[in-house]
Amino acid sequence: MLQGAGIAFTAAVGTAVIGLTGPAGTPAAAAGTEGTEPFDEIYRGRRIQGLPGAGGTGHHHHGGPEYTVLVNGRELHSMRNADGTWISVINHYQPQPTPRALARAAVAELQGAALVPLA
Repeated sequence: MLQGAGIAFTAAVGTAVIGLTGPAGTPAAAAGTEGTEPFDEIYRGRRIQGLPGAGGTGHHHHGGPEYTVLVNGRELHSMRNADGTWISVINHYQPQPTPRALARAAVAELQGAALVPLA
């Protein structure tokens, strides 16, 4: 009986720690507005841009202003998760901490291929 209680306690503590750190050990505090400032740069030969409030198609599940991410002038369909991380159609299962990191990850994943708009 005591062994079962110990296992239950360990599982409960582990769950609490996971809830405090968020995915991949990133602090849950990253859910604020950090990283949503505009950017415009050349990354691996591609122009990436981030434009807050630009009226893009990005989804925002917890409110906040819209944000558009562009790769060579084409919109990267993106979404902000409830924990503050960002995902796109290119790297849906690899959340990124900021839109800039999201654009860079998409460029790396595209490996020179053109970004095709969603229909």
